[in-house]
Amino acid sequence: MTTANSQALTERQKGLAACACLMAQGDLTRLEPAVRTALDNGVTINELKEAFSQLYAYTGFPRSLNALGVLGKVLENKQPNWQEGKPWKRPAEWDDAKKAYELGKKNQTQLSGRPFNYDFCPQDDYYLKAHLFGDIFAGDQLTAADREIVTVAALSGLEGVAPQLAAHKQGAVNMGNTQQLVDELCAWLCNEGYTLSTKWPKGEKNPYGKYFIGQSYLADVGGDIMRSAQSDASSSATSLKNVTFEPRCRNNWHVHHKQIQVLICVAGRGWYQEWGKEAVEMTPGTVIAIPAEVKHWHGAAKDSWFQHLTYHKDVQEGASNEWLEAVTDDVYDKLK
Repeated sequence: MTTANSQALTERQKGLAACACLMAQGDLTRLEPAVRTALDNGVTINELKEAFSQLYAYTGFPRSLNALGVLGKVLENKQPNWQEGKPWKRPAEWDDAKKAYELGKKNQTQLSGRPFNYDFCPQDDYYLKAHLFGDIFAGDQLTAADREIVTVAALSGLEGVAPQLAAHKQGAVNMGNTQQLVDELCAWLCNEGYTLSTKWPKGEKNPYGKYFIGQSYLADVGGDIMRSAQSDASSSATSLKNVTFEPRCRNNWHVHHKQIQVLICVAGRGWYQEWGKEAVEMTPGTVIAIPAEVKHWHGAAKDSWFQHLTYHKDVQEGASNEWLEAVTDDVYDKLK
């Protein structure tokens, strides 16, 4: 078995993880460029076929077939540096149900760290052993360590699968990855915005959506904060809001009159730009105080969700927001 001894994810492993996570979410728009990047970074065509096929057991056939469709579309413009990979061959276990079952039992025991028998539902116990860990794991395009990177990444992109994700994070170590690599994988998926792992609520669709390109969400998370007991309005602050942006989503250019806006990035990656200045990248922990009367915009990176907290302070009498023109693709696509 191949063991991933390094404590840093390789670009190849990142490529596999990104494709698996986006495939699980059914995000075909982002999956297409992720497939190209993965192929550029050493993932082979046959490895992607194997990964998308394996994940049908976790995400269902529709998303597996859709992802394979995206791969086929990308290959219509196949690049010279993309590798086909080792030739696919039919596993011998497919022709011997007993061998497939025994292989699956062995793989499941190693992954779980102990013999695992799901007596509560004998049907699923058999499917897990004979098919998932037998038939599917019998393929030789991906190592067992790679398979668990793919599985952890896919489950990280789904909601309501916390027990399975926890089990496979440990299983990824049991199948040959280091604990450090698994931890880095989950942190990387979050920081790059493939998953929105955050304690802050996403909220409902933003009622100010007409001033945004793309979909955003708004949640009131703090009620009134830092509101002074004094009656002077200049010392007050507005309630704390959480704004969540889908990839590429950004608000229009706008100005806050007679008030300072504060942005605090809490998840994903995004941009803040003032008129006439270079854009500033925002990552978790970035805090920006926007002076009153400054024209600006903020939003998500092309390939990442983005979430920031916001409130206004030093709010003067007659304070207002002035929404202006949209941030065009010509401006936005120049950001790197």
